[in-house]
Formats: sequence, structure tokens, C-alpha cells
Amino acid sequence: MAGTSTHTVTNQPPPLVGYDVFTADRALVAAVERYTGPDVLDEVRSELSALGRAAGSAQLQEWAVQANEHPPRLRTHDRYGHRIDEVDFHPAWHRLLGKGVAAGLTGAWTRPSGHVRRAAGFLVWTQVDAGNCCPLSMTHAAVPALRTDPRLAAEWEPRLASTVYDRQLRPAGQKPGALFGMGMTEKQGGSDVRANTTGARPLAEPGTYELTGHKWFCSAPMSDAFLVLAQAPEGLTCFLVPRVLPDGSRNVFLIQRLKDKLGNRSNASAEVEFAGTWARRVGEEGRGVRTIIEMVAATRLDCALGSAGLMRQAVAQAIHHCAHREAFGGKLIDKPLMRNVLADLALESEAATALTLRLAAAYDDGGEQERAFLRLAVPAAKYWITKRCAPVAVEAAECLGGNGYVEESGLPRLVRESPLNSVWEGAGNVQALDVLRALRREPGALDACLTEIGRTHGTDHRLDRAVKDLFTELADLNAVEGRARRLVERLALVLQGSLLVRYAPPEVADAFCASRLGGDHGAAFGTLPTALDLASIVARAHLTL
Repeated sequence: MAGTSTHTVTNQPPPLVGYDVFTADRALVAAVERYTGPDVLDEVRSELSALGRAAGSAQLQEWAVQANEHPPRLRTHDRYGHRIDEVDFHPAWHRLLGKGVAAGLTGAWTRPSGHVRRAAGFLVWTQVDAGNCCPLSMTHAAVPALRTDPRLAAEWEPRLASTVYDRQLRPAGQKPGALFGMGMTEKQGGSDVRANTTGARPLAEPGTYELTGHKWFCSAPMSDAFLVLAQAPEGLTCFLVPRVLPDGSRNVFLIQRLKDKLGNRSNASAEVEFAGTWARRVGEEGRGVRTIIEMVAATRLDCALGSAGLMRQAVAQAIHHCAHREAFGGKLIDKPLMRNVLADLALESEAATALTLRLAAAYDDGGEQERAFLRLAVPAAKYWITKRCAPVAVEAAECLGGNGYVEESGLPRLVRESPLNSVWEGAGNVQALDVLRALRREPGALDACLTEIGRTHGTDHRLDRAVKDLFTELADLNAVEGRARRLVERLALVLQGSLLVRYAPPEVADAFCASRLGGDHGAAFGTLPTALDLASIVARAHLTL
């Protein structure tokens, strides 16, 4: 055919498929080996490698594309006019969610090294499709709230930890596994959940109530049950709302519409109405926030893990492209300025991985000191890591040039997804204020964080100086709200720096401390000091295919 000779394809990278997402990530592998018990390490490596191979396969990447190109669709009524309130998903969504459940991403609380192995798996799985990670996260995080009522925990926890995904709407007691959603936010209150107006009227059966009201955001509306906040006679209370009642009838769960979101398009987020909806109380009346707070903390860690996963995939795509693309007489990856950009992005990714896996290890430890550490470190990590995700994704897309702006590259989906975790489970100001609350009310939390940071005292002068600056910020907590973001950013950076100094290769720790703590950095990525060993940093982040 005339003109076909002009269409020879050259100087384009091969697709990034057919690789093990877990074992190709040196920083993640090192963190898993650091925090996993030696008796289960081989088992965990094998498990995560299998998940990594699935995540890197062409088949699953195609499923992710399909699930996002065919977003969920709401059906409020059947053909006869009966109210059904169901959400239809593309088959690819169910395949992905089923694999996530089968991989144990909802069952961390009772397995050896359960939180570390699940956190690593969650970070890997986010790189396939972040949307299906929402119900996985909610189901995992519901466990500590349910444990406030031993009977509820005994009934529901085995279903939540199951590795069997059953998409059918039927009584949870008849299913081999179940998923959980959550409904806290209302249109008039947002993060101020105490302004919620949904009411809960006690019924004759002890512990049961009838709910009337609405939820502005309800995550994963096709789940089997939901944790919901509502106003009972004694105040804001946590409730379990099943989608289907034990007798097989549908609970009153009226889906008004699905949100049309910037990203996370494969996942459904809904507005729902309760009108005589049956619910079971979880915890004491008037103690709803205290009951659900551990669920919120667990989902906040998942927000940070999800952002770490998105950053890792963005960096992997950028380095892969630059390793194959030639310009101006050589590979892009070998050009000093591009190497600076890639190294800078790699630092951000590795620092996020290091901190999130450290937090997962604290959950596995479960001791008083580690619980205190989590109280302060989780909102600080959630604040900072989720905020770094968007600029990393955008810069990584730019590394591909115009190719990164084209949907087929996969980078636009990462860019659209990148702001989500910063908003989910409390936006930046909510996290910063939560850190201030912990500092004022729980001095043990600060002591635990300082103990963690103090393990590296004297090993790097820039880290020591940053710790001193942090002490200065902490010395005066009066009128601190206006500078709360600065304080939380410093805390997160010092935590990341201390972990990298202890565990990362010297060139990584040196570059992080010089740029993030020592101030030798511009306002954009690609402004690292050129005297650093940037080639080694890029090589560490390069895929080990």
C-alpha cells in the first residue's frame, strides 16, 4: 500500500508487561525482608511474587483498562418498576476484585506478619487498578471496629478475612466471603461527622435500630455490609447496616446516584438514603467516633500505601521509557538532566515505601509503644505521602513527553488517580489537625516518634539539624494551627529520612538528606545536587526484569 514505508516504528519502548511487580521493586523487597518474621519469610516472598507476576501481566493490565473504560452503572429499578438499587460492573472489575480477595488483601489481622505482607500486596495491587482497592481497604479496615463487639466480630470477621469473592446479593451468612463499605460523610458536615443528621431509632430487639437519613459519600455500595454513623438517643453512634437481611429481603438502601469522579472511575461511590433501614449497633451509644476511629486509621494507612503504589508505578513507567528512548545521540536515561529528574522521582517513591511499610510493621508488633507511634505517624504519613503523589505522577508523565499525555500510555490514569488519596479519609487539613490533637492529648505518641527518629542520631548532620528544627516547631504549640502543615511535613520528612539513613543504600540516604532535609533542592523535580551519585539511585529504581 502506498505510504506504508513511512510508518516503520522505531525508537519506541516495548510495553511494560510480563514482569513481577514485587520482585522488580528493590525498595519494597528490602522492606518486606526487614519486617517479616523469618519463619514465614519464604512463604511471604512466594505469595507476593505470585501477586507481582499477576499484576505485571498483560492480561490483568487489560482488565484494568476495561474496568476504567466501562465504569459502573446504577440501576435503581428493574423492568417491572421494583426498586432494586444495584450497581452493574464490567466483568473485568469482578475478575480484578476476585484476585485481590484471593490474594489475602482483606485478611491481615490474624496472619503472621499479616500487616506487612498485606501492605506490600496492597502497594503492588494498586499498580494494576486503584479502584478495586477501595472495597479491599474498607473490608480490611472494618475489623477493629467490629472487635468492639465480640459477638459481631465472631460472626463477621471470618467472612471478611475469606479469600473467596462472592458477588451475589444474598444474606452474608450464606456466603463464603463478604465485603464491607463505609458511610460517614454527609453533605452538610463533610469531615465534621458530629454534624451528621442521620437518625437512629431503637427497635424492640436489643441493639437494633431503624435509620433515617442520607450519606453524601458511601464507598463501595455493592458491599455486603456497611459501617455507618448516625445519631442515636445518646449521641453519634456506629452501626452495621447489612445490604441483605437474614431472611433474604433487601434492606432499605436507596442509591440516589453514583458520583462522576475525576479518577477512580472503575469504582463506584454513591449517595444513599436510609428510610427505615435496619441496623445493628456497634459499640456503645454516643461513642461512634471512638468505635470507628481504628477503621479510619487503617484506611488512612491504605491511602498512603495506595499513593506509594501509584508513585512506584509512575516511576517505573518513566524509567522504563527513558531506558529505551533515544534522543540527541543517546539513551534518555543517560542524559544528565533526565537522570536528575528520574533520581528525584525515585527518592520520593522509595521514601514513601519505607515509611508505609514501617507503619505496617508497627501494626504487626501491636505493642503499646508501637500503637503510640502509629497515633502520630499515620496521619503525618497520610498527609505527606498522598500530597507528593500528584506531582510525582505529573512529572513522570512528562518524562514520556507527548506519549505520556496519551491515554494508551497509562500515565493519564495515574495522574487522574493521584489526588484521590489526599482527599479520601480526611483531606490535608484534617490530617494536620489530627496530628495537633495527638500532640496535645497523647504525649506518648510524640515520645514514640522521637524514639524512632532518635535511633539515627549522629549518623547524618542534615538529619540531626532537621530534628533540631522539628523540636523548635514543637516547642510552642500555642497558636500552632496556622503552621500545622509545616510541622506535619517536617515530621513526615524526618521520619522518612531516619528510615532511609538506617536502611537504604548510602547514595539514596545521602540524596534524600541533602535535598529534602538539607535544603539543597529547587521547587521542581530534577533539581538535585549534581555531585550526588544519581546514576546509582536510578539504577536501584530501575526494574529488575
